Amino acid sequence: MRTIVAVLAVALAAPALAQHPKAQEKKPAAAAQAAKPQDTEKSLYAVGLAVAKSLDVFALTPAEAEKVMQGIRDGLAGKPKFQLDEKAQAGVQELARSRLAAAAQKQQAQGVAYLDRMSKQKGAVKTESGAIVIPVKPGTGATPTATDTVKVHYVGTLVDGKEFDSSVKRGQPAEFPLNGVIKCWTEALQKMKVGGEAKVVCPAGIAYGEQGRPPVIPGNAVLTFDVKLLDVVKKK
Repeated sequence: MRTIVAVLAVALAAPALAQHPKAQEKKPAAAAQAAKPQDTEKSLYAVGLAVAKSLDVFALTPAEAEKVMQGIRDGLAGKPKFQLDEKAQAGVQELARSRLAAAAQKQQAQGVAYLDRMSKQKGAVKTESGAIVIPVKPGTGATPTATDTVKVHYVGTLVDGKEFDSSVKRGQPAEFPLNGVIKCWTEALQKMKVGGEAKVVCPAGIAYGEQGRPPVIPGNAVLTFDVKLLDVVKKK
C-alpha cells in the first residue's frame, strides 16, 4: 500500500515541480482556471498508469488483476466488502513478499543458463568478478580507470529482454564516477575505449544482488546493458 501511495504522490506532484515560479507570478489567475477536458482525461489516465506500475511487484494474472479492479471500484463507490485494517494490510505485504521471492527464484534459474550462453559469444571477455563484456564496436579513445568519471549512453534489459532503463529514451547521456556505481560497471567499462560499444552482462552478485530494485529489477536478476562509451570526463 505504501508503494501505491508513494507512486501516486510523485505522479501528482511532478507537474507542480516542473512549473517555473515566474510563470505563476505572471499569470496568477491561470492556476484558478479549470483544466481543459482533454488535459484532465490525460491526467486521470496517468493516475491509472501510476497505479498499474506500482502493482508490478505482484505479477498479477488477468484474473487477479480483475480482483484488484473490483477492490478499486468498491472502494471508490464507498462500498468495500471489508475494511482495510491492519490484518488486511499485513496480507497485502505478505503477498508482495511471496511474489518477490518467486520472481527472485525465477531470475536465478534463468540467469545461470543465460550467463553461460553469453560467455560463449564471439569476443566475450570476463572481468575479475565475472562481468561479461562482449565487444560490438571497438573504440579508439582513452580507457577509463576506476576513479574516472564517464559519459555513456546505455539501455538496460533483463534476461527476458524486458527493458528497465534507458538513457537513450531519456535523450540524455548518463555521467557518473566509475567507482560510484555497481561493481559490474566499474570493472566492465575499464575494458572499453571511448567511442566503443559493448554488451555488458552483469551477474546478480555484482549488480543488485538478492534484493534487486523492486518493482523494476527483481532479486537475483542478471542484467544486460548495451553501452556506448562517449567520453572520459576531464576533471575541472
